Amino acid sequence: MDWALFFTIVFVLIAVFFDFTNGFHDAANAIGPAVGNKALSPGVALAVSATFNLIGAFIGWWAGSGVAKTVQSVTDPGEGYSGLALVTAAVIGAICWNLITWKFGIPSSSTHALIGAVAGAAIVAGTGVMWGTIWEKVIIPMVSSPIAGLILAYLLMRLFVYIFRNRNPQRTGKGFRHAEKVSAAALSMGHGMQDAQKTMGVIFLVLVSMGYLSDGDEMPIWVVILAAGAISAGTAAGGKKIIKTLGTKIGEPNPARGFSAESVSSGLLYATALGWEAPVSTTQVMTGSVVGANLERGKNRVRWQVAVNIGYAWVLTLPAAALVAAIIMLIFKLVFGL
Repeated sequence: MDWALFFTIVFVLIAVFFDFTNGFHDAANAIGPAVGNKALSPGVALAVSATFNLIGAFIGWWAGSGVAKTVQSVTDPGEGYSGLALVTAAVIGAICWNLITWKFGIPSSSTHALIGAVAGAAIVAGTGVMWGTIWEKVIIPMVSSPIAGLILAYLLMRLFVYIFRNRNPQRTGKGFRHAEKVSAAALSMGHGMQDAQKTMGVIFLVLVSMGYLSDGDEMPIWVVILAAGAISAGTAAGGKKIIKTLGTKIGEPNPARGFSAESVSSGLLYATALGWEAPVSTTQVMTGSVVGANLERGKNRVRWQVAVNIGYAWVLTLPAAALVAAIIMLIFKLVFGL
């Protein structure tokens, strides 16, 4: 029996499961406001989000898989079973953090869970971590993207209030409710462009480690299909707890504010995926934008405790996922003598 091939297939299945958890965990962020504002029913919203996640994944691959390459550059896992063990420990660590935060309805970042887990496993494995890449492509975007979302969504809402100040509120609200169907689809596509590529990146790492690909090879189409399909299936399975958090708990539901938050978040996801090639968090971008859109009505209109609790999850995600992955990697080393 070809054990190398067997264990590679097992890893690919684990990575696909991570992608699935990413779908029902993070994709809920894209449709939370649309559901909360009753622009889309939960079932229709999940179907729309799943479809556009799929489209976004293929667009990200067609545009060069920049985010996937950034994930690949965090560490050199090494060759053979040692590399396989490192990446497996990282993905399992990220899955654990996704499931914990999903259980409690906390919109944490699958992106940062995976990056943190890769770094934690690499430290234990002794392969080294490209801290410059993490600083430039992860830490800086982690801080700047939600702040940019907050500011831009706030300014966009101020513009809408000025433009529509003398219009019929009911008619305006109905128009924004229709527009939000488009912005939710656009945001879902941005999520697919970003998050499906992260799974492609770790699968590519293992294929290189096990000798099935070389560093300079193109991303295999079957990897793209698997990652795109898994994240879409996870989205279709739903993430109702997180939908509720972003849809109704941070601020009072409103179609104009939902459209503002989704539109700004979409633009930031496209820019970072295609331009910066930075694996940013859909969760963080969307939360910052939701806060900014609600802040237009005054600081007392934002439920700050909810936002602060989400902030705690952001701060904990990188080190928590790194710790879990480090423990798993240590177990692998002790059991298998890696």
